Amino acid sequence: MTVLVASDLDRTLIYSAAALGLTMPDPVAPRLLCVEVHESKPLSYMTETAAGLLAELTADPSVVFVPTTTRTRKQYQRIRFPGRPAPYAICANGGQLLVDGVPDRDWRRQVAARLAEECAPLEEVHQHLLSTADPAWLRKARLAEDLFAYLVVERDLVPDEWLKSLTRWAEDCGWTVSLQGRKIYAVPRPLTKSAAMHEVARRTGATTTLAAGDSLLDADLLLAADAAWRPGHGELADAAWAAPTVTALATAGVLAGEEIVRAFAQEAARLGRLDA
Repeated sequence: MTVLVASDLDRTLIYSAAALGLTMPDPVAPRLLCVEVHESKPLSYMTETAAGLLAELTADPSVVFVPTTTRTRKQYQRIRFPGRPAPYAICANGGQLLVDGVPDRDWRRQVAARLAEECAPLEEVHQHLLSTADPAWLRKARLAEDLFAYLVVERDLVPDEWLKSLTRWAEDCGWTVSLQGRKIYAVPRPLTKSAAMHEVARRTGATTTLAAGDSLLDADLLLAADAAWRPGHGELADAAWAAPTVTALATAGVLAGEEIVRAFAQEAARLGRLDA
């Protein structure tokens, strides 16, 4: 039996310094491992315990670990996870499927055809973002892999009504809006992590899928998995989002990441015992 483990990365498996959520006294804080460096500076972390658990999990030949992220390929490839390198990775919210680090051209063509058929063009959405965003709180506007757009903002200054209006406008265009930290994503509705996860499951012959994620862009992934977990922070937690096959953790911050890896390992071991 092959178990596929598809996990979101930022604020699910790995955490920036600002997202660690360490509330305990410093002397008892968990030891951290830096797993990403950007511009010669440490950027993302896991607890050392989580890193050890992940290394053990990926060493199991019956487990296929699939990092699953909205990050671009370039952003994803900065990360250095412990353990065996992931043979597959899902980037750009499902728009890029990497096989041994190389983009799968057939998958990209399938995605492009579906987007052209089902939703408004990227340029139209990008121009709408630029024309409606206020320079007082807009810091950067970016396109990712020619698939979706995002803004880097001063979150506290963004009017809630603007975000609601953007969400309504995007829905009419076949797009989805998600707020994650200081980034506002506009993503085509057909561009999903779950579709890419199903493709990897087909290629690997996985009989069971496990998943984790914290944002609205992860909801389809969690629902598509046989079992899933979400941390006690993020868009899904804020919305009290729930589903029968999704475990809502109370733990928040980097310790939630550790709990998620432990849950993956325990469930994979349980399934292995059942198969035996």
